[in-house]
Parts: sequence; C-alpha cells; structure tokens
Amino acid sequence: MFQFWGILVILIACPLLGAMPIIAWITYLIKGKRLTQIGTGNISVSAAFYHGGKLVGILAVMSEALKGIVAVLIARAFFPSDSFWELIALIALVIGRYFLGRGAGTTNVAWGLLIHDPLVAGFVSLVAAIGLIILRSRQTIKYGVLVLFPLLVALLHAEDLPRIVAAFGLTGLLGWIYKQIPDDMDLSVKEAQTQPMMEYLSGGETAIVTLDDELDAAIFGAKAATLSQIKRWGYPVPKGWILSPFDDPALLIDFLQPSALSPLVVRSSAIGEDSAQASAAGQYETILNVTSQQGLVDAIAQVQASYHHPSAVQYRRDLAAKDAAMAVLIQPQVQSVYSGVAFSRDPIVQQGDAVIIEALSGSPVQVVSGKVTPEQYRLFIVGEEKLSCLQFEGEGKIPPALIKQVAYLARRLENRFYGIPQDVEWSYDGQTIWVLQSRPITTLLPIWTRKIAAEVIPGVIHPLTWSINLPLTCGMWGELFTLVLGNSVGELDFTKMATLHYSRAYFNATFLGEIFLEMGLPPESLDFLTRGAKMSKPPLASTWENLPGLTKLFQREISLEKEFKRDYRRRFIPGLTKLANEIIEDLTPSQLLVRVDLILDLLNQGTYYSILSPLSAAIRQAISGVKEEQIDHSITPEVASLRSLHILAADAKEILPEFEPESVFEQLAQTPEGEKILYDFEELLEDYGYLSEVGTDISVPTWREQPQLVKQLFVQLMQGNELPNQDESRKRPEGFVQRRVDLKGRVTEVYSRLLAELRWTFLALEKIWLQTGLLLQTGDIFFLKLGEIRRLAANADVVLRNQLPELLQNRRSQFLEHSQIIEIPPLVYGNNPPHPIPSPIDTSDNILLGIPASQGQVEGRVKVLRNLQEVGEINKGTILVVPYTDSGWSPILVRAGGIIAEVGGKLSHGAIVAREYGIPAVMDVRGATYLLEDGQQVKIDGSKGIVELQEISLE
Repeated sequence: MFQFWGILVILIACPLLGAMPIIAWITYLIKGKRLTQIGTGNISVSAAFYHGGKLVGILAVMSEALKGIVAVLIARAFFPSDSFWELIALIALVIGRYFLGRGAGTTNVAWGLLIHDPLVAGFVSLVAAIGLIILRSRQTIKYGVLVLFPLLVALLHAEDLPRIVAAFGLTGLLGWIYKQIPDDMDLSVKEAQTQPMMEYLSGGETAIVTLDDELDAAIFGAKAATLSQIKRWGYPVPKGWILSPFDDPALLIDFLQPSALSPLVVRSSAIGEDSAQASAAGQYETILNVTSQQGLVDAIAQVQASYHHPSAVQYRRDLAAKDAAMAVLIQPQVQSVYSGVAFSRDPIVQQGDAVIIEALSGSPVQVVSGKVTPEQYRLFIVGEEKLSCLQFEGEGKIPPALIKQVAYLARRLENRFYGIPQDVEWSYDGQTIWVLQSRPITTLLPIWTRKIAAEVIPGVIHPLTWSINLPLTCGMWGELFTLVLGNSVGELDFTKMATLHYSRAYFNATFLGEIFLEMGLPPESLDFLTRGAKMSKPPLASTWENLPGLTKLFQREISLEKEFKRDYRRRFIPGLTKLANEIIEDLTPSQLLVRVDLILDLLNQGTYYSILSPLSAAIRQAISGVKEEQIDHSITPEVASLRSLHILAADAKEILPEFEPESVFEQLAQTPEGEKILYDFEELLEDYGYLSEVGTDISVPTWREQPQLVKQLFVQLMQGNELPNQDESRKRPEGFVQRRVDLKGRVTEVYSRLLAELRWTFLALEKIWLQTGLLLQTGDIFFLKLGEIRRLAANADVVLRNQLPELLQNRRSQFLEHSQIIEIPPLVYGNNPPHPIPSPIDTSDNILLGIPASQGQVEGRVKVLRNLQEVGEINKGTILVVPYTDSGWSPILVRAGGIIAEVGGKLSHGAIVAREYGIPAVMDVRGATYLLEDGQQVKIDGSKGIVELQEISLE
C-alpha cells in the first residue's frame, strides 16, 4: 500500500512540480520581463539566458536542477534507490514541464539523472562536452545524447528491463518535445542579453531555417509554415529560406548568391497572414528578380517595412487582428511558362464541385495583381479519394491537360487541409507544376455539412422543431467539449455548431473540426464514428495536452450503461408513466406548457445518452473489429416492432387462413380469436406508436396517428410474404460491443417516446388555439418557435399576437419554397449561401457510388419514394430509392428487394433494418432520388457500395 501511494505521489506531484514557472518568476522579478510574451514564448533556461542575462540564467539553471533532483528524491522516498521509478518521476516531471510549464525539461533531466545514475550521467556529460567543443553543433549533440543515454543504460543494466524501457521512454519523450517547440537559442544572437554565452551555447552556429524544416506559424508565419508542410507531404515546392522576425539576415545574405541567371524572389510571411481568419492578400510586398546581394538586402528591408504600411495596419485594425511581426521567405524564382491561381471551390457561387483556375503565360504575379486579365477555366471535380474531371469549361492558350492537373492539385490540397477550400498560387516551368502558396479561401468559411445532419434530422424542418432540437443537441455537445477542454473553450457559442440552410439542418464542419483538433482528435472524428469515414492521424501534442479531459470522457463512456440504468429507473420511467397517464385533452394551455417543460427536462438528459451511446458503440466496434453482420439489433425499435408484427401476422394467418386483403381487419373482428388479434395489434401500435417517418422531427405524424403503413405490412405478412432471411434461431452475440448496441436501442426508444409525447402535447395546445381563433390552420403551431409559443400562452407579447397571421403565412411560404428544392448541396460555404445550383454528377460509366451498408447483390426496378405518403406497390423486385431512412420507414423498407438512400451510413436506421433482414443496401448515394427514375433497371452491390445503372429509363 505504501508503494501504491508512492505511485500516486509521483504521478501527481512531479507534473505539478514541472509545471511551476519558477524561471518566469525569476525573470520577471529581476528584469521585469514576461517570458511568455517575448521571443519564442517558452519558459526555458535558454530563454532566461537570452532575455534575462547571466544572473537570471544561472538562477534558472539552479531552479530547474533542483526540480530534477527533487523528482528523483520523491521516488526514492517510496522505492529503493536506482529503481526505474526514478526515471518515471522524471518522465512525469517532463510532461508537466512541457504541457503546463512551456519548457522542454532538459535541465531537469540532466540533474535528475546525475542523482539517479552518476556513472551514466557523468559519462554522457563528458561525451557531450567534448562533442560540443569539436563539432560545435548543438543539434547533433542534443540528439546524440538522447541516443547515447538509453544505450548505456541498456549495457550497464541489461538485467533491469523496466529501467531500460523507462530510459528509452524518457529520451523518446524529450526527442518528441524538441520537435514540437522552438528554441530561444535559434533566435538572433545579436539581440541576446549575453551574446558571447549564447553564441557559445548555440554551438557557434546560427541555423539557417529552410522549408525542409517543420515550421511554427506563430514564429515564421502561416505562408512559410504551410509551404513547409506541403513540401514535406511531397508536393513540388521551390526550396526556400526563412528569416524570423528576430533573425539577423547577414548570414543568409552571405550564404545566398543571387544573380541574373539565378534570381531570387523575396516574399512576406507575416504572422497572421494566410490564416483562416485573414488572408492579407495584397497587403504586403513581394519583390521579384533579385539578382544581387545588395538587392537582396534592400528587398528584405522593403518586405519587412511593408508590415507597417498604413493600408496593412488599417487592414489588421479592421479585422481586430493583433499586431505581430514579419518573417521573410526567400526562394529561387521559378522561370514560369504558365502560372496562375486555382480556387479548389468556386468563391463566387459558394457551392458545388467546381474548381476555378485563372492562368496566363509568364509570372503568377500578373494574375494576383489584377493588372492583366487572365484566362479563366472551370472544372467539375467529383469524388473524395479518386478524383475525376466531369466537365471542362474555358478556352485559351493554356494546355487543357495542364489545367486539369492544376485542378486535381488544388482539390488534393483541399483534402489535405481537412476539406477547407484553398486558394493555390502555382507556376509551371515546362516540366513541373510548382506550388508557390496555399491559403484558405476565407470567404468560404465556415463550411456547413449535411453529411451527418441529414441522418440526425433529415428533411425540411419546421421552426418549432429547430427551436427545440438546436439547444438540446448543441448544448449537450458543448458540455462534452467543455468536459475535455475545460476553460480553454472560452466564450465559444456552441449554438453555432448547427444552422438551417434551405430549411435543412447543417453542421458547422469548420467549427467541429477545430474543436476536435483542439481536443487532440482528428477533425473528421464524428464522421468516422457515425458514417465509417476514413480518419487522419490525431495531433499528438493536443492529445497529450488534453489527456486529462479525454480521460474524463473515457470514464463517462465506461459508466454510461450504469448511469442510464439509474436514470431510467429514477427519471425516465416515472416521467413517461406520468405523461402516459395524463389526459392531454383536459389540460389548459398553461398546464400543457408545464408538461412541455417536464418533457424538455427529460429530453435534455436523454440527449446526453442519445449522443454518447451510438458514439460509444461505434468506438467499441472500431476497436474490436466486430463486423456489422455480427451485431444483433433486435432491441432497436425499428427491428423490435417488425418482429412483433411478424409474430402477430403469423397468429392471424392461423385464425384466418382465407381472407380478402382489403377487408382483413373486418374479417378478424367477426370471431373472438380475431378480436384478440386486433386487440394485440392495437397494443402493438400503442407500444410503437411513437415511431414516425422522421423520429427527431416533432412536426411529422407518428404511427399512432397514421397506422396505414403498419396495417399494409401486417396484411402483406399474412399473405405469406415472409420477412427475408430472418434467422430467429440466431444466437445473440455477447460482449462489450453488443452491450453498447443494446443500450443504444433502449436510449432510442426512450428518446423517441419523449419526442412523440412532446408532439402530442403541442397538438393539444394547437387544438385549443384553433378553437379560440388564435391559429387558423392545422399545423400552424409547428411554424412557431418555442419562445413565441411561451409568450403567446402568457399573453406577454401583444405585437406578436397581432402580427401572427402574417408571420405564419411568411413562414409557410418559405417552407413550401424550400420543400420544392430537390437537390440539396451536401456542403455549403459561408453563412449566406445562394440558392442551390444543380451540380453535375458523373454517370458516364453508369455507376453511382455510396457507402456499403448491407451485403448482397440484387437487380430490380427502381421506385423513388421521397416520403411515406407516396408508397404505392412495393415487392421483392423493387429497388427502393429514398432520401433518408428513419425508424418509421421500417415497414416500407422490409418490403423491398434492395435499398438505395441518398444519405446515411452503416449505422443508420435503414442500414440496420437491411442487415437484419438480408436486404442489399447502399447508403449515401448522392442525388439518387433525382438521378434515378421509376421503372429504371439497376443492380446494387451492398458489399461494395455500388449502384449499376442498366437502363436509363423504361422508354
């Protein structure tokens, strides 16, 4: 037990010890300087020497040495001397030093190791000192020590495996940290408080920074940092050298030898330039054709001075951007045959798949200057991974093949930058297309996506539905994000996570991506969990930084089932029971609003489970590798209701072997056994009457209100049309994935029941207001917002009451107008998108691609079904094409031979039903409901996500 407490002390005290900013305190007390606001912003020994001088630096060394010694002594207080726990204590100290204290921890480790293992530490120090004298290369010595130390530990303590592992872990952590943070020793020695010492400590080398290095945009500007990243990805970027705002350019000027045969271009890379918040296009200088060293001196000075041009200063003020500094990028000048700019998305139209390219012969500066009218080309590039050009528009001198390659380059860079549209400056020298610059198209931000929103709340949305769903969903996501990020979320408005465009729900992909990156998760995490999309590598630095918050989220995931069972027993069951036993028709408007508040309170807690339970199931499935076909979804309402109906239909068939399909229910009513079937059917409708075409939209009628679909399926089952491939004997799988899937099913039932009760409550209120004349048409209440309903019920807004007829008419008109828009863009750019423009979809190869959702192949005739009011005849020769698939669609889906849906993924309701009953299905087939025609012959492959068009139409 004593050692257990020792582990806790090491893991808690050492990071806190490392986090103490003693160096910052010393520097401020003696010199009055705040290290976080100058130089690199790091709180390090080198920063103390650089900005504080010799005394501050010596005190800084002593304080950090003491930290390392104390960490080792803490471990020694609980464990034997020389144990691997001393190295663990140093690792914990370094973690706190980096993530909380803004330093690398090199001094801590050096002195801690001297106490831990004097022999190894002494030998390594000796080798380092000799190496620095001989090689005068600080970088070589720094990384050489990281290799030498663990190797010596392995040689001298070969029998102590934990110690060897800890040694490699410590040096690996330090090596990673060195890659993450800039070093004040890289700053100009000329500005240091102790120039001789800093010159010696820097190994006599003033590093020349190039685009081959990993650059920090906060020091070298976004332009240089972005080009560095693109170059390291393997794209052609001209080599380049960068001067930070603190660098003395003399060394670089001496190194470079510009001439008429090899001219240079000197470019701005201001901090804040080319960012997602501000492009600063045209605000700073670019100097071409630098052919002499004196010309280089003048060009650098001219570019640096442009940061203070009145127009540039005013630009920053207009954007409320802080004044920072100017880094300078110097590159060989590309001898351009053709050049220009490429916009990976159309910045004018603000939608669709078009890439816009402006190009001409010669330098790209002519294009961006606006002094010469370039040739303009427009290409439609479709696909996310395998790009293909669908249409090519534009004529001129530029070879079409070159324009296509530039378009593909722009779209690939967009994909690399997490889908953010890019403004790419390029140049072609006759052999290579060079990337000269890439920056976000700020006018196209934020990016709004329908990919997930179309599953969560599909269709055209009424104001009342949105006024309830938005705060519930966004508020709960905000709580989860705050749990991980803590105070760093600041003043973020989480209601900006979602909005309505064309009366359809869109999620803010830009906002979510930034939040997930800040959390240390890939920006497409939500898309991965809900739709099975590919996921990029997470940013390790943010992951480590948010490890405590992510741990809290993980703890929530672990206890999710236990918490739901507790709330189910204490809150949901009593609440639903109370709601079910109330006679809504007897309630007054004020009592109905009290009922609304009760439901909303339960929905708020239910939203927590409705978000976390499917995400938890998806995470567990991804970790375990369990296939969709191995999971049992019998607890989900859409499957459970169908199975109950199937059993009831079989019983009815025994009682009534001969019947007329049009009068089944009348014939059953003629016998006591048949009446029992009808009673059970009504019970089934009562049990599952909360289901609807769109479960999350309270404006959509429920099964209880419109039972015709359920009755049709019941009759079909009685006629002998068994549900396909239903294996009743299949053994239910066990395991931690299945438990989460079961939990998801129970949560869906509770949440759907609450939403149905909310709908029925508002219908009761509407009935009263229709009788009093406050409302004029059935359905009017769904065109009001919740706050407006409260004010009307309380007679608190006379103006609203007087303007109500006009307000409702305007909203109905807009709703009808938006309902006529068939093709809804999956992505919308900016906050005020224009009216949707049909975007071409490549069907030249008679193939449509989607997400494989349910295995199997099937051929059949298409039936396009945009809502449940257009059902008609459906059989096993029908390939049902639908806009989305909510749980209320189940009675229709199981009657088809195959399913094609415009939106959805492997976890959508339609996919679950299709897999449960062996129906081939493909989800996320863009434009399916308007590309495919009734009667058209198609073949679908649910294993590969392919829809093959075999005929254009019946005619």
